[in-house]
Amino acid sequence: MKEILYKLFEHRYLGREEARTILTGIAHGAYNDAQIASLITVFLMRSISVEELIGFREALLEMRTPVDLGNCQPIDIVGTGGDGKNTFNISTAACFVVAGAGYPVVKHGNYGATSVSGASNVMEQHGVRFTTDSARLRRSIETCGIAYLHAPLFNQALKAVAPIRRALGVRTFFNMLGPLVNPVMPRYQLLGVYNLPLLRLYCYTYQESGTDYAVVHSLDGYDEISLTDAFKVAMPGCEKLYTPEELGFARCREEELSGGETPEEAARIFDRVLDGTATRAQSDCVVANAAFAIRVMCPHKSLETCIDEARTSLDSGRAKSVFRKFVELNR
Repeated sequence: MKEILYKLFEHRYLGREEARTILTGIAHGAYNDAQIASLITVFLMRSISVEELIGFREALLEMRTPVDLGNCQPIDIVGTGGDGKNTFNISTAACFVVAGAGYPVVKHGNYGATSVSGASNVMEQHGVRFTTDSARLRRSIETCGIAYLHAPLFNQALKAVAPIRRALGVRTFFNMLGPLVNPVMPRYQLLGVYNLPLLRLYCYTYQESGTDYAVVHSLDGYDEISLTDAFKVAMPGCEKLYTPEELGFARCREEELSGGETPEEAARIFDRVLDGTATRAQSDCVVANAAFAIRVMCPHKSLETCIDEARTSLDSGRAKSVFRKFVELNR
């Protein structure tokens, strides 16, 4: 690791194989916490390259705990985190809206590292027990259209660095890796990123992996469609800038999307969204993200149709019904 760190301190980049070897070493306990923290710090000070990101991803996928969900073709909806906005769990709520609209979802999530509440915090607040049992996960997605994969259970490298990430309390390249290492390797993905260079980076990475994707970024720095500003959406072969108003949404204020001060408060906001008692800003934000996820899976459908499907899933109570069934199956 010493030689690798010197190389990085000299502003040189890792090759794909070097990156893969380093991540494998982290998973096997080859490096101490100070060395890992130093490695993480390098990637806070400069951008990660496509080759480095792909090498890290390959290592994690090679070491993953396998999951067999049968022949379904699910989508994952996820953000990189690290935008510093402390929003409520928008992508997690959007997952249940998409499932409520009849599309299979496999959500790969974790505890919040740079925000109050990650997807796993919300799941635990509702009594969900995490598992690696493929039969249980398959039953969940077959019965209610969604399965949840708690990331550290499926990759020992993510588990090994969790205490270091929490101690640092800042975004790291593991935030970037999380969306790429869903052990199911779903065909579809909606990913939110916190800046435009990352949008480009993920597009190149997805193109190599063959994933059908949309990468989204709100221009005021959110790693999701926040409706607080114009937002960019990149899909295979196209890239477009949207405003909330042109899609029929009112523009939101930043404070309207806050996730609160505790996981308990974040869970209450999440519940209100699915109950239909949330604010218009909270509901609209979830609907917008769910709509673009549907569009990834059904590119032939108009955005208006996708928005209508997402809104109907939420307003009809189908998203809430899916969540209740999901909790019952996964306690």
